[in-house]
Amino acid sequence: MSDGNETPETKLTQTKRRWAEQGKFLTGRIARPDSVRLPPGQHLVKNWPVLDLGQQPVIRPQSWRLDIRGEVENAISLDWHAFHALPQSDKVTDIHCVTTWSRYDNRWQGVSTYDLLDLVMPNPSATHVLLSSYDGYTTNLPLSDFAATDALLATHWEGEPLTVEHGGPVRVVVPHLYFWKSAKWVNRIEFLGGDKAGYWERNGYHMRGDPWTEERYSGD
Repeated sequence: MSDGNETPETKLTQTKRRWAEQGKFLTGRIARPDSVRLPPGQHLVKNWPVLDLGQQPVIRPQSWRLDIRGEVENAISLDWHAFHALPQSDKVTDIHCVTTWSRYDNRWQGVSTYDLLDLVMPNPSATHVLLSSYDGYTTNLPLSDFAATDALLATHWEGEPLTVEHGGPVRVVVPHLYFWKSAKWVNRIEFLGGDKAGYWERNGYHMRGDPWTEERYSGD
């Protein structure tokens, strides 16, 4: 399967595909966020590890653009100035990476997905979103997850502009799912009337990615 924008095969891609085939890191335990903060199979880190597909596109803010299209009333294209004219939000959330590390209390600034939804007005037929990035990466989300109250398109982390390696100038943050769902270098959001697998989902990863039920791989 292809979305017409494939990224090059890398050692990381090959390794993570093998993990999916082997079910690596699965513990079989189920934890719930109302009783335990750290999901099963995760360990805490103080740093912020960098994972990508082997390339880190450098996008100047003045050339960055976000296209929002698909099953919406108001398809729009936002440049840097228009994006920053939207209401700005601050969130503090945890990160849970499918490679088993978690990091608590990350402070983000950016535009809440709620405010984006108010702007574009999804049609009743919209059920999912497909996020696309400047490096060719894609990932899918149920609309209900994209619309979570703590989800946002972040421009800052810990009071500083997002660095290139962490997805700057703008990345998606959906903290209640594994972090591969929080696309770096985002440049397009497409609202869909059904689900569509993204890059890692086509390579053996789960279509949703809930850390609390260890939805790491397809079939989990």
